[in-house]
Amino acid sequence: MLVLTRKPKQQIMIGDNIIINVVEVQGDNVRIAIEAPKEIKIYRGEIYRAIQEENRKAADQPLQLDLAQVMPRQ
Repeated sequence: MLVLTRKPKQQIMIGDNIIINVVEVQGDNVRIAIEAPKEIKIYRGEIYRAIQEENRKAADQPLQLDLAQVMPRQ
């Protein structure tokens, strides 16, 4: 893990095409702006973890399929 100290209006570059801008610092809160290509998905950490957990739950549930509805009788 890399830990950096930045002030408002300073940036952090990730590769050639991701820019993290420090917008504002107020006490314990830091506002940042992220510039990245549209194909890169950006999530808050707690949202990303919730998505992963929901995906795990969905994958663990057995698929219940009624073949009578899927395949018509001939």
